[in-house]
Amino acid sequence: MANTRNVCVIGSGAAGLITAKTLLDDGFDVEILSRDNSAGGVWSANRVYPGLYTNNVNGEYQFSALPMRPLSKERPSGTEMCQYMGEFAHRFLEGKIRFNTQVLNIRRNGLGLHGWIIAARNTINGGEEQRSYDAVVLCSGGCSEPRIPLGLSAADAASAGFNGPVVHASHFSSQVEDILSRVRPVSHANPGRIVVVGGGKSAQDIAAYLANEGRSVSVVFSTADTVIASPITLPHFIRKSRLLTLMSPHIHLRTRFEQFLHTTWLGSKIVHGFLSALAWCSLKFLSVPSSSPLSNSYSMFWGVRTNDEGGPRPNRFHSLVNSGKIKLVAPSRAKRFGHDGRSIILADGRVVEADALILATGFNSSWEGLFDVDTAQELGIDKHTIAPVTASESEWGSYKSIGNPPKTLADDIEPRGLLLYHGMVPARNISRRDFAINGAVYTANPAYVFEVSSHWISSYLLSDPFLRIPSPEEAAAQCERETEWMNIRYPGILNWANESFSTRINFWDYPQLVDDLLEEMSLPIMRTGGNWFTWPFIPLSTQEFKTLGAERAELRSAI
Repeated sequence: MANTRNVCVIGSGAAGLITAKTLLDDGFDVEILSRDNSAGGVWSANRVYPGLYTNNVNGEYQFSALPMRPLSKERPSGTEMCQYMGEFAHRFLEGKIRFNTQVLNIRRNGLGLHGWIIAARNTINGGEEQRSYDAVVLCSGGCSEPRIPLGLSAADAASAGFNGPVVHASHFSSQVEDILSRVRPVSHANPGRIVVVGGGKSAQDIAAYLANEGRSVSVVFSTADTVIASPITLPHFIRKSRLLTLMSPHIHLRTRFEQFLHTTWLGSKIVHGFLSALAWCSLKFLSVPSSSPLSNSYSMFWGVRTNDEGGPRPNRFHSLVNSGKIKLVAPSRAKRFGHDGRSIILADGRVVEADALILATGFNSSWEGLFDVDTAQELGIDKHTIAPVTASESEWGSYKSIGNPPKTLADDIEPRGLLLYHGMVPARNISRRDFAINGAVYTANPAYVFEVSSHWISSYLLSDPFLRIPSPEEAAAQCERETEWMNIRYPGILNWANESFSTRINFWDYPQLVDDLLEEMSLPIMRTGGNWFTWPFIPLSTQEFKTLGAERAELRSAI
């Protein structure tokens, strides 16, 4: 294919790597800019640490062009993910990634010309430069800019005279040796104490690692992530199929089975009963008593904070809590540092002694500061307020499964969303075909979504005639509809998650989203096959997409 357009892919995480490979295969001249010093994003060498594991079982976090090597454990470790991402980059993107390059600003070429100007800084020598590109694909993700709670920053620590290290979870790998050297183990005559703030997977993994290193660990959180666990490894026809994903309603219901589950009284009872039973059984398998703060967790149906723990293991978080090696301080919220230099004050007035503080408190959007106000508005990547609507007032009034949403703290706040078509293209910019986003969809199976999204984006940039693209006005209307759906499906979510991690939320219903993208590319959907009875039980795999490039080329040549 003859194509001389040069494209800048920003970010070398999973979304950036698969996007760059697909664009290269389609004939684009591609350059990746990454502030990291190795490929992988959240799985890069400077981010992973011992004891870190994915939420995805083996085979789910791989792309079709490079199957992951068989692993001894049920889910890949952070180190194994780092190795896989590095191997993918070496095999398919050698010489295409500029590491240690911090993007400072993205703006349109002047004088009404097509294309983009990107200002960047070399993080090693500090040198700055500007480079021009015909198109940009933003793949910086939503897990790169630490979110530091008010009152708990390093500056706040210094002001209060706190003597220990204050480290965000994203920097834990680079600081872990310093933490271990400065905080004495429990076997010492005067042991130190480490406080981890957060109820999510990062907090749990870090707490488990530190406890296994013999340190005294306390975890402060208000609400814990939900867990999925089982005493045995679940068979693939349950864990890797559409069975669990069908329990989540999609913006439209494609099959009769989904319509039964979400538009009938009996189906709704089955959905909520199944997920509630799964959450209850998972805690039982992990020996978590009903009185434990870990039982105060997010809803598996209404929320997006669910971790797949597998089975209980003696060196993992829940077992360490049960054995008393990790102390839970919950429900509560860390508020500020004590003035004695060795404590954290909680919102309820309690005092927790600490010689080090780890903040597993989430992330801000990686897009902040990349665009000036004029560019953001012209591009259409600025937030706007939407009118809150209940399910009964909307076109989804027939969905019984979303008829009784829980009340959230954000109910009294007007939800704000972005006009991003499928979470990938600003509606206002859709006709220009020179800017796209990959990796900003909140999903339980990133590789599955990112790979198909990369083909959609490549066809979009190529102006493939078989890709059905709406007008800017139609795209904006569709974005309003999608934003309204997200606010109904996940109450309060738009005021919680940062926009570079939640342009679309398809946590459990990721196969349905992929079918939508494939259908828009005029490609076959539901590619696992099967008949009316077996299709929900056939394992999903990115191998379904191995021929997407060839299929698109065939469609292109036929028109």
